[in-house]
Amino acid sequence: MSRLYVLVGPSGVGKGTVVKALRKAHPQVNVAVSATTRSPRPGERDGVDYHFLTESQFDELVDRDGFVEWALVHGQARYGTLRSEIAKYLARDEDVILEIDLAGARQVRHTNPDACFIFLQAPSQQILQERLRGRGTEGEAEVARRLQTAKIEMAAAGEFEHIVINNHPDQAASELAALMGIA
Repeated sequence: MSRLYVLVGPSGVGKGTVVKALRKAHPQVNVAVSATTRSPRPGERDGVDYHFLTESQFDELVDRDGFVEWALVHGQARYGTLRSEIAKYLARDEDVILEIDLAGARQVRHTNPDACFIFLQAPSQQILQERLRGRGTEGEAEVARRLQTAKIEMAAAGEFEHIVINNHPDQAASELAALMGIA
C-alpha cells in the first residue's frame, strides 16, 4: 500500500539536501515537485526542482482546487503541492514525499490524515542560522525573516509523529529511510 510522507522543517534545515541523500541511497523514492511563484535560484530547473508559475497561473490552480496545500511563505512567494503530483505516484501504488512548510503540513493533515508527518530539525538554532546564511541565496533581511518563521515552526515540532535531527544529511536520510521502511 502506498503512503504519503510529509517532511517539514524550517528554511535552511536541509530538507532538500536530506532528500537528495535519501534519493542517492534509494533512487526509487519519489518526491513531489512543489510549485512556486518565486524566481528560480541559480541552477534550479522548472519541473525538476520546482514548477515555477506566474501569479496568474497559481491563481488559476487555486481556483480549480489544483493544490493539496498552498501558502504564502515568508510574505514573499506562494508555494504549493499540486494534487496531480501526489496522485500520479499513489495511482501507481508508489510512496511519495512532500517537502513543505508547517502551514502546508497542517492543510495536508486535514485532507490526508493517514500520511506520515516528519519534522526535520537542526541540531541547534545557531547551526540553523549558519546554514541559512551559508547558502548565500538570501539577503540579511530575508535571513532574519526566515529565522523568525523558523522559531514558530520549531515550536510546532510536537505536532509531528516523528522528529529527525539533521546532524548530517546522510544520517538524517538513513533515519528517514527507516521511517519509510526502505532502510
